[in-house]
Amino acid sequence: MADDVTSTTADGTDATTQTTRVSATERACMAARIAEDYRSRDVVVLDLTNITPIVDYFVVATGTSGRQMSAVADEISRVFKEVGDQRLGIEGYDNNSSWTLIDFGDVVIHLQDADARTLYDLDHLWADAPRVDWQSATTPPDSPPDSPPDSPPDSPPTHDKPSDPA
Repeated sequence: MADDVTSTTADGTDATTQTTRVSATERACMAARIAEDYRSRDVVVLDLTNITPIVDYFVVATGTSGRQMSAVADEISRVFKEVGDQRLGIEGYDNNSSWTLIDFGDVVIHLQDADARTLYDLDHLWADAPRVDWQSATTPPDSPPDSPPDSPPDSPPTHDKPSDPA
């Protein structure tokens, strides 16, 4: 999806540029996939678009250690930066915390250890938020779409005759 962005150049004239932006839903699903790829457990994406004007999606995941949660936070921040999203803040990253929060404005990621996940119970606190089926919502950026490996999607099927063993 491309958005028109109008800006003013140094000489005061208007310049229109095209920027490509990945939707909040896609970014929330990307964050969930990264969390799972980095061995987080119980990864959930909550759709808060009709519940609060403050944030569109929460991604909640249980980390296995502070080091693992930091690795997840680093990778999500790196990938989001590549797609043009700027991190607004991060909390609990450097102090061996049981909860790391990464704020991208419309998407907020909560990485919690098992005790914090149970204690704060964000899933229950936001129980009226629909869960997004993030596992089927997106294809990972590095993997090609599903298609047979040897034939292009638009090519007609081939009917090779088996060779005669005699």
